[in-house]
Amino acid sequence: MYIVSACLLGQNCKYNGGNNRNEDVVEFCRTHKYVTVCPESAGRLPSPRPPAEKVGSKIMDKNGNDLTEAFIRGAEISLKSCMEMARLSGEEIEGAILKANSPSCGVGHIYDGTFSGTLTEGNGVFAGMLRRLGIETITEKEKIKW
Repeated sequence: MYIVSACLLGQNCKYNGGNNRNEDVVEFCRTHKYVTVCPESAGRLPSPRPPAEKVGSKIMDKNGNDLTEAFIRGAEISLKSCMEMARLSGEEIEGAILKANSPSCGVGHIYDGTFSGTLTEGNGVFAGMLRRLGIETITEKEKIKW
């Protein structure tokens, strides 16, 4: 079973109310078992809302509001949900395809906190949790290798 960012499958949960539908990810999901997640929705963040980025050790929105607790709570809820779905279905989590650059789901690179579109090395909150558990994570920008 794979974990997939819901926005990549067309769910309108992106910060601006839209989605990031990706046809390669949609095609992959047609032939693989998966569970969708949106840690930001799970953390009860509204959509639409101002964009958020990691600023130091916190997740801040463009208006200066500290959203760190909501991002952590959403990541924890999402992780617990994925683990429970895997357990109930008798599946193992084989990997995750997550939204690139996101403060929740970014893998390897995230926006740098200046709200200028500049990237820096790092992982989003949820992606970091998965990686610490040894779950292989990639983004929609990488070639899907499974």
